[in-house]
Amino acid sequence: MRNRNVLISGASVAGPALAHWLGRHGFKPTVVELAPALRQGGQAVDFRGAAHLTVLDRMGLLPALRRFQTGGSPIRFVDEHGRTLLHLPAEFAGGELEVLRGDLARVLYEHSAPHTEYLFGDSITGLTETPSAVRVDFRSGASRDFDLVIGADGLHSNVRRLAFGPEEEYVSHLGYYAATWQLPNELGLPQGSVGYNAPGRLASVGADHRDPARAGAFFVFAAPQLSYDRHDPEQQKQLVNDAFSDLGWEVPRLLASLHRAPDLYFDSISRADVDTWSRGRVCLIGDAACGATIGGMGTGTAVVAAYVLAGELARAGGDHRTAFTRYENRLRTYAKACQSGGDRTGKFLAPATATRIRIRNALLSRPLFLNGMLRLGQKVSTTIALPDYPTSPTPAPAPAAD
Repeated sequence: MRNRNVLISGASVAGPALAHWLGRHGFKPTVVELAPALRQGGQAVDFRGAAHLTVLDRMGLLPALRRFQTGGSPIRFVDEHGRTLLHLPAEFAGGELEVLRGDLARVLYEHSAPHTEYLFGDSITGLTETPSAVRVDFRSGASRDFDLVIGADGLHSNVRRLAFGPEEEYVSHLGYYAATWQLPNELGLPQGSVGYNAPGRLASVGADHRDPARAGAFFVFAAPQLSYDRHDPEQQKQLVNDAFSDLGWEVPRLLASLHRAPDLYFDSISRADVDTWSRGRVCLIGDAACGATIGGMGTGTAVVAAYVLAGELARAGGDHRTAFTRYENRLRTYAKACQSGGDRTGKFLAPATATRIRIRNALLSRPLFLNGMLRLGQKVSTTIALPDYPTSPTPAPAPAAD
């Protein structure tokens, strides 16, 4: 087997999923992650359709993930007085299997750790390809040679920037921003989420699936591309506050909790379009290759892509040129179809006008229209034929990370 030593950047979903499969195929994966440890918490992510569930089953993860499944969350849209305007069932957002992102990351880590070297608290600062390897420089000051480097580091991929070019050449802003944070459940919310719309804005909050004393806020707002420091949460909190400070309902209380929140996820709703997913010994996977911030079934696509990329590398005996081409040919159409849902996410969650909000609510109040949207998501997620790549048995998982 050629090219066995593989460096993967990113320990969210695509990275550990790829490490799992590479290890089972006899490769030696290393995962580098900027965060000092696995990220906990986070929003719920879902899997839907035969392709997603088949890969999870072949990974041996379904029993573990089903222990953590949330059951989905119903969504209720209200007016400023709290009166219900629209109710969406749990399966609308939850798919066939919904788990919190932190739980998914931990399960993937546990199942990949027996055959994977994890480097937390570090990142890649330089890539120099030679005829036989890639020289990788790390922020820690170390330098190492790897046979292959895989960018599984998300929409704002560091590997893509270093090997392919600046982010602005590949990532398109879709006109919206999203923010999430944790807060005390001072509203006494039952399971599920409640949201309030104003034109171009959504403010929502839902009870924590495990701890009824906790809740999670989810805000979306329309805006042109903003200039801000992605590593400055206080600046990001101010952007959210400025966008929602004039609204009523429970928004003032939620904004007050934001200023005290120790954690904040804030990002644009954007799309990544890369003309080819590999250059030499470097390849992209997941959102780094074909991402959409929200609504593009990125989590399910990432686990399917990890399965195919590792399988094609094994099938080609480590010949990266052959494997990378086969991987992209098999995945691109499927991934692009899934990704296209992200183009509509902002407009769906935060319609631009009061009229469009009313139209959305009226359409989704019709069972036939709602069921049609659910069937469409199922159809898109199944439009790929999964090869059967022979592997070694699944090793026993390691203890969970702290």
